[in-house]
Amino acid sequence: MYNVLVCDDERDIVSALRIYLTAEGYQVYEAYNGKEALEVLARETIHLVLMDIMMPVMDGITAMVKLREQSNVPVIMLTARSEDTDKVLGLNIGADDYVTKPFNPVEVQARVKSQLRRYMQLGSGVTPRVVETLTIGGIELDDRTKEVTLDGERAALTPTEYDILKLLMENPGKVYSPAQIYAAVWNDSPYGTENTVAVHIRHLREKLEYNPAEPRYLKSVWGRGYKLEA
Repeated sequence: MYNVLVCDDERDIVSALRIYLTAEGYQVYEAYNGKEALEVLARETIHLVLMDIMMPVMDGITAMVKLREQSNVPVIMLTARSEDTDKVLGLNIGADDYVTKPFNPVEVQARVKSQLRRYMQLGSGVTPRVVETLTIGGIELDDRTKEVTLDGERAALTPTEYDILKLLMENPGKVYSPAQIYAAVWNDSPYGTENTVAVHIRHLREKLEYNPAEPRYLKSVWGRGYKLEA
């Protein structure tokens, strides 16, 4: 059983999400602001967080910044706005995905399953599939241990970053559009996802390039997408 923390200041939303998630067999913990969420995370083993952005006492952005100082647990943002600004801001500070209010229960369940799958594959609780090491230049990805190193130094990637990197390393030199990356990694419709992918690519560059402004490996192909250059 996976433990999911739902944090939103609107109790009706928390109640609805609890119904959706318990129906899927998850243990649901509740919080109504970022401070309460951090307190739950400190005392319970949480496998995924659903976090609202606009909340009293401590907003979701501040809570995610503090959370990322000590944990890579997946965070899915809950946002009431359709604009990209909230979503990109959240992704910039460490969120893995987002869902927009009002929720489609099927979408919420699918995104939760997707993030938990990647998170648990990177942990020690899952039997590894096949021993496989991918190497491009100074980047080495060990799919058995789910570890990535740059010139021998471990790079701490989130599950989403790991999956994007693995996709590109398995196909060196191949150009992937943002839509293709999103469809392959998130297993979801790629409509309007360019900003989401771009933020994760930027994070990968910050962790795997000595000069992210002039990347050696993770290249942009103007008007087409991204590739990992051998």
